[in-house]
Amino acid sequence: MSRYILDACALVALLRNEPGADKVAAVINAANNGEAEIVMHKVNLLEVFYDLYRSLGKEKAELVLSEVKKRPLTINAEITDEIFTEAGRLKASYKISLADSIALAQALIVSGELLTSDHHEFDAVVGREDIVFQWIR
Repeated sequence: MSRYILDACALVALLRNEPGADKVAAVINAANNGEAEIVMHKVNLLEVFYDLYRSLGKEKAELVLSEVKKRPLTINAEITDEIFTEAGRLKASYKISLADSIALAQALIVSGELLTSDHHEFDAVVGREDIVFQWIR
């Protein structure tokens, strides 16, 4: 079974029907069919929530968040010691955002493909870490 780590920008692309939304939807469909597992860290989900809150307001953001939680998505709320140290190492090594370092750490730890469009943050990491990137655009 394929395992995917969902980055905030991938979920935002799906919710806003941006380019790449079809690739995220295909992964979600695979998870609905039991062919894939999708994991997202709560910190990355927080990025989505505050983006929606800022652009659509509190009520709409809360409604969308409740709909997201109904999807075949495991939300990891823990920052284990392993995520803590890997995220810290990755943030220090690549000067990326804290949330992105957590997504990368999660991908490393669970051997999942990171579903993202964030070339700005992750291009420096490609080929330097044992992480498979699934670019949505």
